[in-house]
Amino acid sequence: MKSLTNTLSFYASIVVYLIFNLRLQGNGAGGIDALSSFQATALQIGQTAPYIAGFTYFIIAILQYMSGGDKVPWDRRVRLFMALGILGGLFMGIYEYAGVIE
Repeated sequence: MKSLTNTLSFYASIVVYLIFNLRLQGNGAGGIDALSSFQATALQIGQTAPYIAGFTYFIIAILQYMSGGDKVPWDRRVRLFMALGILGGLFMGIYEYAGVIE
């Protein structure tokens, strides 16, 4: 049962990461244009992923140093990346939707 719970929470974190980095683009007539929304979301993830990966690498290096060299499992690395990516997507969304970027 613990394995199922870990798997479900792992995939849930991926879905939440994608939701927080989702950028909806209108078509000018009050609707949402799917292609431009996909492009804006891909651009958002492409712009923030290198920074999030760098922060994740730095935090993992610190965790491994503090644990005496024990490796962090890959699923924990991905979960850490997703958590930092959710925060990054949240802050970028607030920055974009607050009207700072035109």
